[in-house]
Amino acid sequence: MKRNVFIGLFLILCLSGLFAQEFSEQKDIALQDSTVKSSSSFQETILSGLRTDQLKISEKDIIKRIDSLPAFSIYKDNFFITGVSLHEKLSTESADAKFQISFRQRLTSSRLPFNTFLYLTYTQRSFWDIYQESSPFRDINYNPGIGLGRYIVHNDKLKGAVFLQIEHESNGKDGELSRDFNAISLSGKYFVNENLLLRLNLNAPFLLGEHNKDIVDYRGLGYFTAEYRTSDHKWWFSTTFNPRNNILSVNTNVSAAYKISDKLNQYLYMEFYNGRGDSMLNYKRYDLNVRVGICIKSDFYNAF
Repeated sequence: MKRNVFIGLFLILCLSGLFAQEFSEQKDIALQDSTVKSSSSFQETILSGLRTDQLKISEKDIIKRIDSLPAFSIYKDNFFITGVSLHEKLSTESADAKFQISFRQRLTSSRLPFNTFLYLTYTQRSFWDIYQESSPFRDINYNPGIGLGRYIVHNDKLKGAVFLQIEHESNGKDGELSRDFNAISLSGKYFVNENLLLRLNLNAPFLLGEHNKDIVDYRGLGYFTAEYRTSDHKWWFSTTFNPRNNILSVNTNVSAAYKISDKLNQYLYMEFYNGRGDSMLNYKRYDLNVRVGICIKSDFYNAF
């Protein structure tokens, strides 16, 4: 058991270094652009539409500069957290660990029809019964996707992006334990201001697995997320609402993150989950959990 714990922590530390380096590279590219003031990152500048005699940024220039950023980056949050169930008696059965690895790769610049670009995404979420004797993995969910994206620029400001994507998600098991979910998703990201962003995702499922035909009743057809980062960039709050089979039944995920260092994109992280469908294998089960740990986030102004 202890060996598995050390292996898991080692993987998280390796990922921390990888994404910290990638984040640093993005900052270096921004700093190399002499048209941007040293007090603002490139992402902040194009978001706020900062205007000076030395800085005249058109929509074409903004998209070109976004395309010049590293194609490989964090997609969703990468985290390692552990915690307990709030509606069950505390035991090695009700306590667990959960971790997620997520990245994206932009395959082209924004030169496809309608100024779109092609990209790949991959997310893997694992549920680890780390406190049980043999520390088994209860469920592992694999989620690759491919899609087209387009940045939204208005009045020389980056306001967000829209995405059309084909996604597959499964737990890699066979027989009665097999779970499959395929969908065409339409999603968007909108920067309200320099502190608040909104996300909306809508799914059109198809080819559902034989043993989870009713999974949509528990996981819904989409979600809405609001994220807020404080002006000092220390705190990052996120809330996701995922309606299930009716608007009154909602899966809710609330998280709070505190940035450990100004130079790194690593956060102390707490997640609260209330609902069903968090794990594909047990998608019908009701979960009320709180977990804490470490999280690696992308830049707040990342258009993905």
